[in-house]
Amino acid sequence: MSNLEQHIDVQYALNAAGMPTAGQIRDWAAMALQERSADAELTVRIVDEAEITALNRQFRAKDGATNVLSFPHEQLPGIAPSLLGDVVICAPVVASEAVAQGKSLEAHWAHMVIHGVLHLLGHAHHLDAEAREMEELETGLLAALGFPDPY
Repeated sequence: MSNLEQHIDVQYALNAAGMPTAGQIRDWAAMALQERSADAELTVRIVDEAEITALNRQFRAKDGATNVLSFPHEQLPGIAPSLLGDVVICAPVVASEAVAQGKSLEAHWAHMVIHGVLHLLGHAHHLDAEAREMEELETGLLAALGFPDPY
């Protein structure tokens, strides 16, 4: 999809049925990065419930597993930002959410990757206006990939 592929590292900390390929993850992340220059670097790590629960507790002070966490890299002043950070996605949570929400597994994976990368780019959904803006962006990016509105 773009020349960003060599800058998007995909790590699998588990092997589970229905997970997307590294190529799919790179394509979805590249779609979210389309307005970004080719020097963007990030990691997408696919994990189990134990790993995401530990990260959620350590960095958000919340118990339990969640679907996706984003960890933006803190840039040093005066240095061009290329390293964006890490996106961590919990495969079992994504799979169970897709079933519960009546979504295709592939569409939900695409949404989680795009959602996580948008957080690395500074998008948020704490306030209603931010949430609407981020949801519209996600919906448009997913539509461009052929996926339905996730909301």
